[in-house]
Amino acid sequence: MILTEKQKDALTEVINIAFSRTANSLSELTGDRILLDPPKVDILPIGEVGKRLEKELNGEIATIHQIFTGSFSGDALLLLDYKGAVKLANIVSGEDLEIDYLTPSLKEVLTEIGNILLNACLDMFGNLLKTQIVFSISKIHLDKLHAILDTFVIIQEELKYALIAMTKFKIKDSSINGYLVIILGIASLEKLLESLELLG
Repeated sequence: MILTEKQKDALTEVINIAFSRTANSLSELTGDRILLDPPKVDILPIGEVGKRLEKELNGEIATIHQIFTGSFSGDALLLLDYKGAVKLANIVSGEDLEIDYLTPSLKEVLTEIGNILLNACLDMFGNLLKTQIVFSISKIHLDKLHAILDTFVIIQEELKYALIAMTKFKIKDSSINGYLVIILGIASLEKLLESLELLG
């Protein structure tokens, strides 16, 4: 699906505002300034997402997954490479930076980070679409990229697309790549694009 320049600009702006809110929330949590690069946004058929992200996300990754429902529904995912996930959770929690694996407490911290980011983005879409969105409890998964994405390809009941927003978390001289992926059925995507056309 090819976005018009107007749609892409509007979508980038909406996600940019959501990411800024997330950075502010994380900064309040940590007491440190957290910056997020302006996101690069694209929409792809679900089957092409793995190819797009596999260079950046090799090996095991940490995924925070949230299902959302309403007149606009789908799956929202925050993807981080494993090392980046450990680093981000350590920095936000103030834990020992020598730890190089996700302890149960770091998994909880990471899930909460994902929760803040995903809720901020989905709230923005809900406001844009003038609809209430109901969120499931976020869950964390540790697996390879294709294993996670394959579940969405296999269970599809309708043609699905993925909205991808790539950004970098910058905190305490660390730069961590993060990928927001929102998987939508064609009906929800069309509603979103129609609403974007009305912006500006």
